[in-house]
Amino acid sequence: MSILDTALALRSPLIGKQVGISPWVLIDQARIDAFAQVTDDQQFIHTDPIRSKAETSFGGTIAHGFLTLSMASRFAIDAIENLPGQIMNLNYGFDRVRFLTPVPSESYIRGRFILENLEKKSTTHLKVVMSLTIEIKGHDKPALLANWINIAVFPEDEVRQ
Repeated sequence: MSILDTALALRSPLIGKQVGISPWVLIDQARIDAFAQVTDDQQFIHTDPIRSKAETSFGGTIAHGFLTLSMASRFAIDAIENLPGQIMNLNYGFDRVRFLTPVPSESYIRGRFILENLEKKSTTHLKVVMSLTIEIKGHDKPALLANWINIAVFPEDEVRQ
Protein backbone atom coordinates (compact mmCIF):
# COMPACT_ATOMS: atom_id res chain seq x y z
CA MET A 1 0.00 0.00 0.00
CA SER A 2 1.38 3.44 -0.92
CA ILE A 3 1.91 6.27 1.56
CA LEU A 4 -1.03 8.15 0.00
CA ASP A 5 -3.30 5.09 0.15
CA THR A 6 -2.42 4.61 3.82
CA ALA A 7 -3.29 8.25 4.57
CA LEU A 8 -6.53 7.92 2.61
CA ALA A 9 -7.52 4.81 4.57
CA LEU A 10 -6.84 6.60 7.86
CA ARG A 11 -8.89 9.70 7.02
CA SER A 12 -11.81 8.24 5.05
CA PRO A 13 -13.73 7.24 8.22
CA LEU A 14 -13.68 10.94 9.23
CA ILE A 15 -15.71 12.15 6.25
CA GLY A 16 -18.65 14.18 7.58
CA LYS A 17 -16.99 14.72 10.94
CA GLN A 18 -15.29 17.68 12.57
CA VAL A 19 -11.53 17.29 12.16
CA GLY A 20 -10.31 20.48 13.78
CA ILE A 21 -11.11 23.69 15.59
CA SER A 22 -8.58 26.47 15.96
CA PRO A 23 -7.87 28.69 18.94
CA TRP A 24 -9.51 32.12 19.00
CA VAL A 25 -7.55 34.88 17.23
CA LEU A 26 -7.99 38.60 17.90
CA ILE A 27 -8.97 40.75 14.93
CA ASP A 28 -7.97 44.16 16.21
CA GLN A 29 -7.78 47.52 14.48
CA ALA A 30 -4.03 47.17 13.91
CA ARG A 31 -4.56 43.93 11.95
CA ILE A 32 -7.43 45.48 9.98
CA ASP A 33 -5.33 48.57 9.17
CA ALA A 34 -2.37 46.41 8.07
CA PHE A 35 -4.65 44.40 5.76
CA ALA A 36 -6.11 47.63 4.36
CA GLN A 37 -2.59 48.89 3.64
CA VAL A 38 -1.48 45.70 1.89
CA THR A 39 -4.63 45.39 -0.23
CA ASP A 40 -5.18 49.11 -0.92
CA ASP A 41 -8.70 48.77 0.47
CA GLN A 42 -8.99 51.84 2.68
CA GLN A 43 -12.80 51.96 2.77
CA PHE A 44 -13.81 53.88 5.90
CA ILE A 45 -15.90 51.02 7.31
CA HIS A 46 -12.57 49.27 7.91
CA THR A 47 -10.18 52.10 8.74
CA ASP A 48 -12.07 55.00 10.32
CA PRO A 49 -13.59 54.06 13.70
CA ILE A 50 -15.22 57.44 14.28
CA ARG A 51 -16.85 57.74 10.87
CA SER A 52 -17.85 54.06 10.83
CA LYS A 53 -19.55 54.43 14.21
CA ALA A 54 -21.37 57.60 13.09
CA GLU A 55 -22.39 56.55 9.57
CA THR A 56 -23.02 52.80 9.72
CA SER A 57 -25.03 50.32 11.75
CA PHE A 58 -21.82 48.41 12.63
CA GLY A 59 -21.06 50.46 15.74
CA GLY A 60 -17.44 50.85 14.63
CA THR A 61 -15.04 49.38 12.12
CA ILE A 62 -15.32 45.88 10.75
CA ALA A 63 -12.76 43.51 9.27
CA HIS A 64 -12.55 43.11 5.52
CA GLY A 65 -14.34 39.97 4.38
CA PHE A 66 -11.15 38.90 2.64
CA LEU A 67 -9.18 39.41 5.87
CA THR A 68 -11.58 37.03 7.58
CA LEU A 69 -11.20 34.54 4.72
CA SER A 70 -7.40 34.88 4.70
CA MET A 71 -7.31 33.70 8.31
CA ALA A 72 -8.33 30.24 7.04
CA SER A 73 -4.69 29.34 6.45
CA ARG A 74 -3.73 30.25 10.01
CA PHE A 75 -6.70 28.33 11.39
CA ALA A 76 -5.85 25.24 9.33
CA ILE A 77 -2.23 25.28 10.52
CA ASP A 78 -3.44 25.54 14.13
CA ALA A 79 -6.22 22.96 13.89
CA ILE A 80 -5.45 20.27 11.31
CA GLU A 81 -2.53 17.86 11.32
CA ASN A 82 -0.93 16.83 8.06
CA LEU A 83 -1.66 13.31 6.96
CA PRO A 84 1.04 10.70 7.64
CA GLY A 85 3.73 11.06 4.97
CA GLN A 86 2.33 14.31 3.57
CA ILE A 87 5.10 16.66 2.42
CA MET A 88 3.06 19.78 1.63
CA ASN A 89 -0.41 21.20 1.17
CA LEU A 90 -1.52 23.23 -1.86
CA ASN A 91 -4.48 25.61 -1.82
CA TYR A 92 -6.70 24.55 -4.74
CA GLY A 93 -9.52 27.04 -4.18
CA PHE A 94 -13.07 27.38 -2.97
CA ASP A 95 -16.34 26.10 -4.39
CA ARG A 96 -18.40 28.40 -2.21
CA VAL A 97 -17.71 31.34 0.11
CA ARG A 98 -20.40 33.24 1.98
CA PHE A 99 -19.77 36.26 4.22
CA LEU A 100 -22.66 36.06 6.70
CA THR A 101 -21.81 38.38 9.58
CA PRO A 102 -19.40 41.34 9.74
CA VAL A 103 -16.49 40.91 12.14
CA PRO A 104 -16.26 43.96 14.42
CA SER A 105 -12.81 45.26 15.28
CA GLU A 106 -11.56 43.81 18.58
CA SER A 107 -13.47 40.55 18.01
CA TYR A 108 -12.10 37.06 18.33
CA ILE A 109 -12.63 34.55 15.51
CA ARG A 110 -11.76 30.89 15.00
CA GLY A 111 -12.07 28.22 12.33
CA ARG A 112 -14.04 24.99 12.55
CA PHE A 113 -13.32 22.29 9.94
CA ILE A 114 -15.45 19.37 8.79
CA LEU A 115 -13.98 16.88 6.33
CA GLU A 116 -16.39 16.69 3.39
CA ASN A 117 -14.55 14.56 0.81
CA LEU A 118 -11.29 12.89 -0.15
CA GLU A 119 -10.36 12.00 -3.71
CA LYS A 120 -7.18 10.40 -4.97
CA LYS A 121 -6.06 12.50 -7.97
CA SER A 122 -2.74 10.73 -8.69
CA THR A 123 -0.17 8.58 -6.92
CA THR A 124 1.08 11.69 -5.09
CA HIS A 125 -1.97 14.01 -4.86
CA LEU A 126 -5.03 13.72 -2.64
CA LYS A 127 -7.84 16.25 -3.05
CA VAL A 128 -9.20 17.25 0.36
CA VAL A 129 -12.49 19.16 0.66
CA MET A 130 -13.27 20.83 3.98
CA SER A 131 -16.30 22.73 5.15
CA LEU A 132 -14.94 25.80 6.93
CA THR A 133 -16.95 27.85 9.39
CA ILE A 134 -15.35 30.98 10.81
CA GLU A 135 -17.05 31.81 14.09
CA ILE A 136 -17.13 35.09 16.00
CA LYS A 137 -16.81 34.74 19.77
CA GLY A 138 -20.10 35.70 21.42
CA HIS A 139 -22.14 35.63 18.18
CA ASP A 140 -24.67 32.97 17.20
CA LYS A 141 -24.24 33.49 13.46
CA PRO A 142 -20.84 32.74 11.87
CA ALA A 143 -18.78 35.30 9.99
CA LEU A 144 -18.14 33.01 7.06
CA LEU A 145 -18.98 29.65 5.52
CA ALA A 146 -16.86 28.10 2.76
CA ASN A 147 -16.05 24.85 1.02
CA TRP A 148 -12.27 24.83 0.84
CA ILE A 149 -10.34 22.53 -1.48
CA ASN A 150 -6.70 21.61 -0.92
CA ILE A 151 -4.30 19.14 -2.46
CA ALA A 152 -2.30 17.06 -0.01
CA VAL A 153 1.00 16.15 -1.69
CA PHE A 154 2.89 12.95 -0.94
CA PRO A 155 6.31 11.75 -2.11
CA GLU A 156 6.69 9.19 -4.84
CA ASP A 157 6.97 5.80 -3.20
CA GLU A 158 10.41 4.28 -3.46
CA VAL A 159 10.70 1.04 -5.41
CA ARG A 160 10.41 -1.77 -2.89
CA GLN A 161 12.65 -4.77 -3.29
